[in-house]
Amino acid sequence: MAGPQQAPHLHLAELTASQFLDVWRHFDADGNGYIEGKELENFFQELESARKGAGVDSKNDNFGDKMKEFMHKYDKNEDGKIEMAELAQILPTEENFLLCFRQHVGSSSEFMEAWRRYDTDRSGYIEANELKGFLSDLLKKANRPYDEPKLQEYTQTILRMFDMNGDGKLGLSEMSRLLPVQENFLLKFQGMKLSSEEFNAIFAFYDKDGSGFIDENELDALLKDLYEKNKKEMNIQQLTNYRKSIMNLSDGGKLYRKELEIVLCSEPPM
Repeated sequence: MAGPQQAPHLHLAELTASQFLDVWRHFDADGNGYIEGKELENFFQELESARKGAGVDSKNDNFGDKMKEFMHKYDKNEDGKIEMAELAQILPTEENFLLCFRQHVGSSSEFMEAWRRYDTDRSGYIEANELKGFLSDLLKKANRPYDEPKLQEYTQTILRMFDMNGDGKLGLSEMSRLLPVQENFLLKFQGMKLSSEEFNAIFAFYDKDGSGFIDENELDALLKDLYEKNKKEMNIQQLTNYRKSIMNLSDGGKLYRKELEIVLCSEPPM
């Protein structure tokens, strides 16, 4: 009987962007965006054996203890799962393009500003050609030298990572997975995503005059309402940060229905 399939590239000193993706896809077997449960155990076992092969050995021989130590170090949001951005800190990725992204769009506010610049038609998606411009601007901002083939590789890799249905477009919530966990306010809404009907009802409630937009104070009230309904706690600082990030999608202080729908709905508007 054949042995377990060896994980690609774990033995390498440095991974290219596309090799990193191969590793991710190998372990995120169900494609849900996390390495968890049995996937996580497999990943850790193969990572340990790759490290031993490279002469990197840990002082602790107990598998369970080593696994706990590993999760304590890398599972930043302590959800018992490893997500893509966390994996980028574990594996030595060439010019670490994911970390480069995170350092230079390090806050939700910067991310939303950048998103707004490229999602020009406010569809809630960035097309493949817009993504290339988005990444090119990021690399310039980071003072990272790059050539056209490298930019093409980064663009294709990020598309392959997030464009699950192969339509050549990336959604806001998909791209936001590149943000540091603690900064990714969109993750905070994951358990509270609204259906179109729920969204329409809550938007109509706060858009009293039917103008099609709400202002910052109304957004503040709407977020508090949403959190209370879902029995989640949020301190004033978090509320301020989320509000500020979402308001980066607004037009001169007017947050239109479509922009808010992109953040709060399960599916971006068509």
